[in-house]
Amino acid sequence: MAPFSLILSFVFGAIVGSFLNVVALRFNTGITLSGRSKCLSCGTSLTWKELVPIFSFAFQKGACKKCKSKISWQYPLVEFIAGVIFVLLFIVFPPVTYQAGLQTLLYIITTCLLLVISVYDIKHKIIPDQFVYAFAVIALLLLLVGGDSWWHVSGYWTLIAGPLLALPFAFLWLVSGGRWMGLGDAKLMLGIGWILGMSDGINAMILAFWMAAAVSVTWLFITYKKFKPRTEVPFGPYLILGMYLVLLFRVQVIDLYLLREILFPFM
Repeated sequence: MAPFSLILSFVFGAIVGSFLNVVALRFNTGITLSGRSKCLSCGTSLTWKELVPIFSFAFQKGACKKCKSKISWQYPLVEFIAGVIFVLLFIVFPPVTYQAGLQTLLYIITTCLLLVISVYDIKHKIIPDQFVYAFAVIALLLLLVGGDSWWHVSGYWTLIAGPLLALPFAFLWLVSGGRWMGLGDAKLMLGIGWILGMSDGINAMILAFWMAAAVSVTWLFITYKKFKPRTEVPFGPYLILGMYLVLLFRVQVIDLYLLREILFPFM
């Protein structure tokens, strides 16, 4: 893609990311999305100059212009991540045909849903059903439009990959009464399995566990100087990050097809 198109993709993603911050912040609070954005500390309505993605945070040095209270790094971070993912989506899934364009659009919608899920899970340690069910529906649509022809499932293994990959998470939730794993993670893995398929889905899952373990243990030792086994860790963002690492960068920690050829060469 031309550099100018990539810049436009980033700007579009950052603007969408700014809106996603509002969605994640106001969801389940009773505040509608139509109201003016305000400082959470002093309640002052924000002008358009204070709402420019990324730049407003930088120019205001991360503080409200009126009351000088600190603004969360969540806002520019989500805007930047959305911009980067949008650029990568247009590079990896260029909308060169009508079918490819629909696929790119569905991936953009998927990104919006997953960013809101990530922010909400980090803040509240819960994955809202409304967003994760919508993600599962979009993932199923991607499964249908991603084949060689319209509304054609590329493989039955991909179709059953979602339920099969969600099953271990649902089992952990059931036997632990929700203490080890939330049911929202199983619902999230359903959509991830449909998007990635069995082999890539397992790779994303392994990456998620590795990243969650590394980050959590490091954070616990820095914060508490010891390991606290009962500390609740939001796992959804790690599953989502693992999905994007596999989807956009083809990161592989295990090749199941190669492993099958080695172990069962005559099958």
